[in-house]
Amino acid sequence: MSSAGPSSTRTMTLSGRNAIASRLADYVELTKPKIAVMALVTVTVGYTLAAQGPWFSWSLLSAMAGIALMAIASSSLNQWVERETDALMHRTSDRPIPAGRLHPAEVFWFGLGCGLSGTFILAVYVNATTAWLGLFTFALYTFLYTPLKRYTSLCTAIGAIPGALPPVLGWTAGGGELNSSAFALFGILFLWQFPHFLAIAWLYREDYSRAGLKMLPAKVQSDGAKKITGYLATAYATALIPVSVLPSEVGLAGSRYLWSALVLGLGYLVVSLLMIRDESRRSARRVLYYSLVYLPLLLIALTWDHLALLQ
Repeated sequence: MSSAGPSSTRTMTLSGRNAIASRLADYVELTKPKIAVMALVTVTVGYTLAAQGPWFSWSLLSAMAGIALMAIASSSLNQWVERETDALMHRTSDRPIPAGRLHPAEVFWFGLGCGLSGTFILAVYVNATTAWLGLFTFALYTFLYTPLKRYTSLCTAIGAIPGALPPVLGWTAGGGELNSSAFALFGILFLWQFPHFLAIAWLYREDYSRAGLKMLPAKVQSDGAKKITGYLATAYATALIPVSVLPSEVGLAGSRYLWSALVLGLGYLVVSLLMIRDESRRSARRVLYYSLVYLPLLLIALTWDHLALLQ
């Protein structure tokens, strides 16, 4: 009778470790970490603007933990719902479920468990308002926005609501009320998303069409009508400019933020206008990249000016 030697045992150990590492990587991919981190940044900004005492506290950590779990739940159940359409698109076919690396049932229970845990943390360690808003955000994203992607391009407007709520969750976690300040934070994130997601939808329009997802107006999806996406992006970028200055009007920030918002907003408008003149991958990527610069810079300016006013 032969037995496994040291070399084969070591190989089996390494193989087992690789399998565990691969499985963990798949679960990390489920969480969409870049989106989760961005959401937590906006949560922190909202909390900082609302908090009367030290901004870094146990309640902030609790809020971030609960909201992070809610974000993980949303991303996981989103991929569970979209597992069939994900398999049809080049950009998503290698996700853990369509690639067969994770079973749909385990992703469902993982997502549900994270959602319930996040709600519990927010309700017990933060406050009821934040818990209810978190649950509303999770439900709207998972059970309305995600299924609607198969039926109407209006899904983008529905999806922009939960996408705009993280800073409001941070605001209420910091003790803020649902008032004009909360609306200003919501409005900025709500309108910012449209040029951003329209650019993504245009870049991947063939992929979305292949999967039957209606992420762009029907006219664009059916016959490639030119400039509609650019006009829509421009309309939302234009609306964003007056909304982005609202924090100065409601006392959250001063003139330094005001001018920063105007300059950044005009830049967003310009790159959107350029997409009308030349609707191409280059112009769509320009809108997308600028959107990823615009939001962090705006939030930095808002937080910095707000803290300067308190001194």
